Amino acid sequence: MAEQGAEAGGPPMRGGRPRRWWRGGGPPWWNRPDGDEGGPRWPWRSTVAFTVFVMVGSNAAAEFQKDERASLEPFARVLLLVGALLLLWRWRRPVPVAFGTAATAMVYLGAGYPYGPVFFTVAVGCFSAIVAGHREAAWTAMGALWVGHVLVAHWLYRWLPPDGDDAASWGQEIVVVTWGVAIVAVSELARARREQWARERAERARDARRRADEERLRIARELHDVLAHSISVINVQAGVGLALLDSDPEQARTALITIKAAGKEALGEVRQVLDTLRTPGDAPRTPAPGLARLPELVEQAAGAGLTVGVEGEAPELPPGTDLAAFRIVQEALTNVVRHSGSRHARVVLDHDGRELWLRIDDDGPATGTGAGGSGSGLVGMRERAAALGGTIEAGPRADGGFRVLAVLPVRASREVKEDR
Repeated sequence: MAEQGAEAGGPPMRGGRPRRWWRGGGPPWWNRPDGDEGGPRWPWRSTVAFTVFVMVGSNAAAEFQKDERASLEPFARVLLLVGALLLLWRWRRPVPVAFGTAATAMVYLGAGYPYGPVFFTVAVGCFSAIVAGHREAAWTAMGALWVGHVLVAHWLYRWLPPDGDDAASWGQEIVVVTWGVAIVAVSELARARREQWARERAERARDARRRADEERLRIARELHDVLAHSISVINVQAGVGLALLDSDPEQARTALITIKAAGKEALGEVRQVLDTLRTPGDAPRTPAPGLARLPELVEQAAGAGLTVGVEGEAPELPPGTDLAAFRIVQEALTNVVRHSGSRHARVVLDHDGRELWLRIDDDGPATGTGAGGSGSGLVGMRERAAALGGTIEAGPRADGGFRVLAVLPVRASREVKEDR
């Protein structure tokens, strides 16, 4: 599981919190999951493989260069072993490893030992440093190795083994420089690709959080609209029933029936909203409400003592627009019941094939400071309209009362739905 986590690119954790990459020798996508010591895991297997390759390859190189370079003495083997084993720390301390492998290689070459896989340890060490973000350190280590090699091959060779050695050709230096540039280029490419991958991963995480926030906001709006409307009706009917309980039991009974129906409908819609949480992505068990249920809203408003007149007919709408229009009318009528002294309201629907106009008017007067409705209710209406590219205007009318005017783009909604 730890290796899977490393491949997935997740940041190593310490005590349940992300470790800071600048403390652990590399960014999150480079560090491996924490080991028992609390740092990146030790790369034992790869280091052993590198060590075997270096030791065996150096023996083969010594056979090919036995007449040109010094033979592999115990000191040479110690240098090769030290350089290879330094790679065990390349995830934890990439900068010291880059300089350490370069230094051991320089001592090895200065002693006149055969060329060969000794450069491989330098390549791996500098690659690790560059990918971990320590570019200058890796470049400095590579440059120092090349400068040291030039000094040894063209000046100090007179006093260094093997005896009778001649100056190296400048063509050989071109090969060394090409080798170093190739290592740096590959390392920079790997670093850039991994940083791009890390940015893409961060963007995906931000998108996922944004979608989750939008879904929570959508559910909050749905719950607010359902509960605010139903509870307003229940509150009004409960007051009526309580006032008429002794004087008109039959009317009180009617009020209780209305309360029961409103409560049942609210429970059903809340259950529908919660079902989307339990089974995300699944189709809802019941269709989302739309303007086809406008007569039910009128009937519920009548049960709360509000007479609602409806003018015009809505066109065929995409589900998202239909739901938004229904909720806007529902919230506007709920605000009339809760915040207006008027017992009459009008809902006017009009459209031109591209936009749907919804106008909800009441004659007032306001019964409190929240005449236009609760702040969250108006915000919810505006968010619903804005999500579809529409607008909401709400405020007192010049002749008294209050007006809510919603403009929803029908054609744009259809195009968005088809694109999805």
